[in-house]
Amino acid sequence: MRSRIFAAVLWCVSLVFMCGGGLVYAADKPFAEKKVVLQISDTNPIKQTLVLNVASNLVKYYGPDAVDVEIVAFGPGLRLLFADNANEGRIQGLDASGVRFSACTNTLKKMTKVLGYKPVLTKYATAVRPGVVTIIDLVEKGFVLVKP
Repeated sequence: MRSRIFAAVLWCVSLVFMCGGGLVYAADKPFAEKKVVLQISDTNPIKQTLVLNVASNLVKYYGPDAVDVEIVAFGPGLRLLFADNANEGRIQGLDASGVRFSACTNTLKKMTKVLGYKPVLTKYATAVRPGVVTIIDLVEKGFVLVKP
């Protein structure tokens, strides 16, 4: 009986890793009391700092295991996740606390076309389907949307 349960659990874990994107966030912090998706769609450095401050405050207040935070960047806000962004150190620290950083693939394609080269993203960012779709999916899964 135990071997069947173990096999079922192993299968579920494998499924999460194979499916990527859409399911991974659901398994990252299954016991989190609060689930928050932060939207950044503004190139203004003050707004980018604000979204990082909000994520940091959430982790400090609830604790890294009790809150599940994902920052979704799209449009001009994608610049927050560029490798040469001045906030790289803060992003690294938040990543270590379990905050996820999602980069819109539509914006990345458009920026590549406009800039003439593909921007290099921070190693802490994960390219996701369109940012707005990611936000909608997270909200449907119980995440609260905050647009600082």
